[in-house]
Amino acid sequence: MGETVLFDYWRSSASYRVRIALNMLAIPYRSVPVDLLAGEHRQQEHLVRNPQGLVPALEIDGRILTQSLAIIEYLSETRPGSLLPADPVARQRVRALSYAIAMDIHPICNLGVVFHVMQQSKDPDSARSAWMRKFIGEGLGAFERMLDSPETGEFCHGDQPSMADLCLVPQIYNARRWGIDLSACPRATVIAGNCEQLPVFARAHPDQVAILNAKLR
Repeated sequence: MGETVLFDYWRSSASYRVRIALNMLAIPYRSVPVDLLAGEHRQQEHLVRNPQGLVPALEIDGRILTQSLAIIEYLSETRPGSLLPADPVARQRVRALSYAIAMDIHPICNLGVVFHVMQQSKDPDSARSAWMRKFIGEGLGAFERMLDSPETGEFCHGDQPSMADLCLVPQIYNARRWGIDLSACPRATVIAGNCEQLPVFARAHPDQVAILNAKLR
């Protein structure tokens, strides 16, 4: 079927999730950067891969997959090892936690939305920071309440990382980047810390990707 290729951007939360999944499932891959700030995601070459003009896109098994959670579920279903629990109720909880970040926080803090917010303001940098702090902060606050469950363990669900943790870690990275006070999210920050100690998470960190990209230039 050929090599697995991930078209991603180093700071993209969605790409970060998929990098962790590939590492967790021990799937070798080659990374091809798509520079969002340079507008490479809007060029025809990338639109052929993903008509939405988003990252990531994953070339695997003779096809190109898009949408990070759909990619993660596909990998979980087709490779040894699982990122979702076998029990249907547990799977629903992991999906709910994952969607709370990937579908509720992430879209309104995405690059295109934030650029539009900046264009409406006379002080674009302040508008961007306020927007990020409000929606990431409120979203993680709700996520913290969702973690108030006996099913939460060392990780978001039990004592093994799942798709929910793959969503949480990039969002905590973004929260720290924007200087958001995480004192109201003790469970989430502890769980993210547990994940960050694992090599499969550490290798997917944006800083590691930036270093690798610099070496490839």
